[in-house]
Amino acid sequence: MARITAVTTDFFRVPLATALGDATHGTMSSFELNTVRVHDADGAQGVGYTYTIGHNGAAISALLNVDLPQILLGADADPIESLWQKMWNAMHYGGRGGPVVLAMSAVDIALWDLKGKRAGLPLYKLLGGFDPKVPCYAGGVDLNLEIEPLLEQTRANLEHGFRAIKMKVGRARLAEDVARVAAMREFLGEDFPLMVDANMKWTVEEAIRAARALRPFGLVWLEEPLIPEDIEGHRRVLREGGLPLAAGENLRSLWEFKQLIQAGGVSFPEPDVTNVGGVTSFMKVAHLAEAFHLPCTSHGAHDITVQLLAAIPNRSFLEVHAYALDRYLEEPLQIEQGFARASERAGHGLNFDWERLEGHRV
Repeated sequence: MARITAVTTDFFRVPLATALGDATHGTMSSFELNTVRVHDADGAQGVGYTYTIGHNGAAISALLNVDLPQILLGADADPIESLWQKMWNAMHYGGRGGPVVLAMSAVDIALWDLKGKRAGLPLYKLLGGFDPKVPCYAGGVDLNLEIEPLLEQTRANLEHGFRAIKMKVGRARLAEDVARVAAMREFLGEDFPLMVDANMKWTVEEAIRAARALRPFGLVWLEEPLIPEDIEGHRRVLREGGLPLAAGENLRSLWEFKQLIQAGGVSFPEPDVTNVGGVTSFMKVAHLAEAFHLPCTSHGAHDITVQLLAAIPNRSFLEVHAYALDRYLEEPLQIEQGFARASERAGHGLNFDWERLEGHRV
């Protein structure tokens, strides 16, 4: 029995190296990071985290400090599914989304990290194992960049080892989006994997019009054209716009993914392990996608998510997100010839440089 003896949490506001911009959130100069460490009676600990783009971190911190430890302390850490259900049922009246599920996600990640460490296995092997080499792309948060700076950023990403690129769309004029995508396609060449992300910018009719305008550029997918609640709208955009759709980074449960997938509103389901309910929920979404013959991609938290995509046969690209924690990790994710490799260290393999993070404590 791996009895949980302590739950410790930290809350940081981390500055971005470069200001980022997208169609919904505007310009962003920092993000909030909530971490949790679950300690067992043998002295082992598992680490988890979640993040926001600047709001709700304090609410997540309160949940991690007050509510969730009441469920965890003294419990056996090994039956993670049981603990997940206890957290979900205890928190559902004020949750079923938002800060509650983000806090649960951080705890669940920590529990799986602890389980992997106790077993002496990397997470991808603990979850079944498939292939530690995972195709990845550079996820640019670059709507504010004009064409030349955008291409310069892309050159740097290519030099870093990326062989697939995602860029932002959703400018005030569709013609600007088309011109930027056209420039990227010309720069990258005809067969280079290129994705675009609208960050929920459009109405259904606007999204259909944009998809049709962008269709000639051979995109892998158009991401998040609409608000996540509009399931029928996603189905229409996919059917009438003529581009594959990636969606799901703002869905908060297996059941929300079920609705979107069953409706035929997504080509690439895109869970985020830090806000969908953790590893437990992410893997259920991935297997649900497999049952519908859909490739599963990801959003954010690439240092952990590489382990999850390395465990499933229907993985698509890993997003290497612009909210990178590289400066605060002992061993950042390595990219080589378009692939990221899952760490062979026990657990998820992510080790924070706590001393460096300390200066950003809230």
